[in-house]
Formats: sequence, C-alpha cells, structure tokens
Amino acid sequence: MPDRIPNAPPARPGSLPDRGFASLDLERHLADPALKQAWVTPMFDAIAPRYDEFTRVFSFGMDRRWKRRLIGTAAGTLPRGAVVADLATGTGDLGLSLAAARPDVRVIAMDVSMQMLQVATERVSRSAAASVALAGGTLDQLPLATASCDGIMAGYGVRNAPDWRGAIAEVARATRPGGHVFTLDFYRPASRAWRGLFLRWLWTTGRFVGAHWHGEPLVYGYIARSIDHFVSWQGFSAGLEDAGFMVQSVRRFLGGGIAIHHGVRR
Repeated sequence: MPDRIPNAPPARPGSLPDRGFASLDLERHLADPALKQAWVTPMFDAIAPRYDEFTRVFSFGMDRRWKRRLIGTAAGTLPRGAVVADLATGTGDLGLSLAAARPDVRVIAMDVSMQMLQVATERVSRSAAASVALAGGTLDQLPLATASCDGIMAGYGVRNAPDWRGAIAEVARATRPGGHVFTLDFYRPASRAWRGLFLRWLWTTGRFVGAHWHGEPLVYGYIARSIDHFVSWQGFSAGLEDAGFMVQSVRRFLGGGIAIHHGVRR
C-alpha cells in the first residue's frame, strides 16, 4: 500500500441533494468561492471511475501529449532528491509519471475527492512507484509546511479551486525559493470569436458525454462554464508573477485554450 502523509486532513466528502446537479445553480456556485467547492468535490467523486477515459476521448488523445510535455519539463528541471507535491492529483497519473521518470523524486499526491483518491490508491498500489504518497488536501489550504517543496504540479487543478489567486498564493507559500511550479490547465481564449466556438463545443460535447456516461449532463458541461469564469493564459502568467514566481515558459495549445506554465519561486 502507498504511504500517506502524517497528519494530513482527509479529503472532504462530496454531497449532493437528491435531485443531483440539475438542482444546483451552476453559475452561482462558480461565482461564489464559498460555494464552488460544494459543486466541484461531488462532481469529481461522480466522474472518478471514468475520468481517465474521458480526458483521452474528450481531447482526442491530446491530453497524453500535454501531460508528457509537463512531465518532461519537470523531470528535466527538478534537483536530485526533490520533494514534489502533485495537487488535485485525480487518478494520480501525473504523480506516477513523474515518479517513473525520476525515481529519486518523492511525490506527495493529494486531492479533495475521496473517490479520486481511491482510484489513485489502487493505481499506486499496482505500480512500482514506492516514492508516491497520497493525502487529502485542498488547494486553498494545503497540508504542507511553508517552503517544504522543491516543486509543485497541478493538472487541471487551479481552475477548479474556490479562488485561483488564493490557490497560487498557497502554492507559493509551500514552494521554497528557487523551487518550481508546473501547471496544465484550460484557459479562457483571448480571441472572442475563438472563445465562443471553443466554449460552445466544450459545453455541447461535455453535456452529451455527461448524460450518456453518468446521467448528469453538467458533470462535463461544467468544464466550459468553469473556463468562462477563469482567466486567459496571459492572466494566469500575471497571477503567477504577482504571487512571487518568475514565469520561465508557457506552452500554448488549441489557440490558447490549453497551456502549460513553468515558474520559479523568487
């Protein structure tokens, strides 16, 4: 069995009203940081069993390539024996990939969704990645000591935090000076025309797959709405700089709808 982080808080369970996601006001939950986690946690609990399959299908296989690029950047940058936190780890694919590429690195993989952590636990248990530990944790209150990490990764995580700027501030707090942050996420394209097409496609396709796989159109329709409440990749770069990171590189895909950021803590 994988290790766990001592004294780490458990992931918060998700709970939904009997009528499901349709009975919740999505726009209100996305606009209010105090309510957003009440949508996000049960949503990821619901989609955990088919999450990896969805990301592959929904991205036409591009998700794997994006993640390989993030891992390649991290593996080629981190110092030997680094301690790395994989935030919003989901099924643990990024953490496991980094551990495979860099066996000397210790990975702390954490998530707020108990169902996601269960899937990640099973994957880690089947792997040879003994350096991956699992823990519950939220991006707004990381169970990490100040300046305790040499690197922090987040795949599709910061956008789902109650307050993305607060999440970056927490990442900065937990990262030592000279440490690294690596993120992969969806962003709000700056071009109005492309943004309209991009979000409309994600909304329509996401609702179809959500209804077909889970009987809940909004579990994947949520993606488009969450992006529209988020920022552009340029805005995220500025947020990293404001939080104390120097942005080293940004790799953009799909007209700025996807980006990989690499920053170094000042």
